[in-house]
Amino acid sequence: MIVLSSPALGYTRLHLVVWRRFLVLVFTNLRRVAFDLSENLRHLTLEVVVVFDARKAKALKAGEHIIVDEAPGLRLVASNTRMTWTYRYKNDEGRMKQVAMGHWPAMSYAAALGKWDELRQQRGAGQDLAKEKKLVTAKVRSTRSRVVDQYLVANLLDEYLEGHVKRNRKPKGYAETARLLSHLYTAPIRGLPPAAVKRVHAFELLETLGARAPVLANTLRTELGAAWEYALDAGRIPEETPNWWRQILRGKLRSRGQIVNGTHQGRVRRVLDAQEMATLIKFLPNFSQLIDDLLTMYIWTGARGAEIVQMEASEVGQEADGWWWTVPREKLKTGRHDLAVDFRVPLVGRALTVVQRRLALYQKGYLFPSQNANARSPHVEQKIIGVATYWVRPETCNERLPADRLKVLHLKPWAPHDLRRTVKTTLASMGCPEEVSEAVLGHMPPGIVGVYNRHTYDKERRLWLTLLAEHWEGLARG
Repeated sequence: MIVLSSPALGYTRLHLVVWRRFLVLVFTNLRRVAFDLSENLRHLTLEVVVVFDARKAKALKAGEHIIVDEAPGLRLVASNTRMTWTYRYKNDEGRMKQVAMGHWPAMSYAAALGKWDELRQQRGAGQDLAKEKKLVTAKVRSTRSRVVDQYLVANLLDEYLEGHVKRNRKPKGYAETARLLSHLYTAPIRGLPPAAVKRVHAFELLETLGARAPVLANTLRTELGAAWEYALDAGRIPEETPNWWRQILRGKLRSRGQIVNGTHQGRVRRVLDAQEMATLIKFLPNFSQLIDDLLTMYIWTGARGAEIVQMEASEVGQEADGWWWTVPREKLKTGRHDLAVDFRVPLVGRALTVVQRRLALYQKGYLFPSQNANARSPHVEQKIIGVATYWVRPETCNERLPADRLKVLHLKPWAPHDLRRTVKTTLASMGCPEEVSEAVLGHMPPGIVGVYNRHTYDKERRLWLTLLAEHWEGLARG
């Protein structure tokens, strides 16, 4: 046999043949090993699936458990609310101990086996797993107790409520703001230091609430932004702390209107037309005397509901041109403005009848007093008017209120505050000047007009409310 050589490479052809045979043998053996390994893993997986029965696990009752024979100490324990993987072992003193590893099905059987093997090795190394877990738990509790002593969002909100809101808003406004900033809506962030509140925290809080109540979410956004600014001004949080509430979802939390039969109706500025007002006025006696009187005051004065329910005997008096109701500035929605003055309301027609009858009943104090000794307010709450009008809607039906009941007001959905808009619109249709109708509603003149025009419009208010009263009576007779 002739063997050729390559002086340049230093290898003979015989060398090359031997190397090639060696490499073929190696790769052949590797393929066999890989095949055997895959087969073993497949059988192991089948064995794992067969050992654990998920249907049996779901059928466990509280107090029952499943023991995994192939994994000594591993068991699935059922309680009233969940199923927990546990590892049981004997400590150095020979006492039985156990540690929880996770909850099924969040922790799968395969994951439980992996955790069990890890704990088994730690126990084999001499660790007392239950004892060490208690030490970790105690450390966490200690850390939490130290966090409580820090300045948290809950402290920031409390200081904002007491230092700003309580001093500058009426009791009702303070109560509503306190409810808005309570754990009911701010629970996810109350336990965090203000500097730890990230943009994602703010977004998730507002986005979650905005999905069902966008107007409420926007109000919460405004109040949280003001609370952060108050804390920054007071030096309670570092100046570099970002106020995410002023930046995220600006202009995106808007009302889509009330939901009727699961569908948003869009924002509607409801105004009752002449025929609807005639129907409503004729229906008033079907309400209780209290609701009849309150709605009458809405229609014949155009005043706000909050002002009506707080009417006091001392605010009503007879003057040279007739009876007047003077609402003190501090009771008004606009009372916080420097240029705000008392709201003068002429009492004519049915409004005067209601007030005189109630003056005969209540010579002192509120003319619409609460009849509940345990009520939060000494006067009736404004919300009872809306509730009463809701119960007479045709679409409001239940076992107590069948669809064919007698006291049903056949109008499209409306709210008591729509009556103020109706008063304004009706006065405009009658030719009432804009500035007079605004004065009737108790609105402050905007901008520079409010600074220089200090006319009270008392004479004009009495004139146009008298004409309006005659208009309502004409509809009622028609």
